Amino acid sequence: MSTYDFTATTADGGSQPLKDYEGQVTLIVNVASKCGLTPQYEGLEALYRAEKPRGLQILGFPCNQFGGQEPGTAEEIADFCATTFDVSFPIFGKIDVNGEDADPLFSYLRSEAPGDFGPDSGFLYEHISKNRPEAIGTDEVKWNFTKFLVGRDGEVIKRYEPSVTPEEIQADLGNYLS
Repeated sequence: MSTYDFTATTADGGSQPLKDYEGQVTLIVNVASKCGLTPQYEGLEALYRAEKPRGLQILGFPCNQFGGQEPGTAEEIADFCATTFDVSFPIFGKIDVNGEDADPLFSYLRSEAPGDFGPDSGFLYEHISKNRPEAIGTDEVKWNFTKFLVGRDGEVIKRYEPSVTPEEIQADLGNYLS
């Protein structure tokens, strides 16, 4: 099994087979429009524009499971991303990333890259410890802007917790982009 075995719902309600991204290095991110980390959209877009020619694809999946920070409709979310951050990478339909209604793609990503989330995660660890202590020590997505790096073969390479910035990820991409 790989990420290419999944199909995602697009922002307009259509279907997008992830197999269409075969051969690209893909960064899959759960995003939110009203989060303290929302400015990461700017860094993600800059990363996308800089590395797309070398085979990077970024896929954004809005999620409202963390503090209700993605309350809008798919149309409102897409408009916000385009007008506020000039996002040109694909933004998909809103999903759950945890729980019994979790999107199968994110269940797979979590199982393949459980994460390394501890006290060294700084302010976010303190926030999660206080507001979602049950998530500590599990494979759950801990908050908005968790990122999963997927290789050209569709296999999950690694997980970046929310506090890892797109700029930090770019330094790591040299190992995977041609």
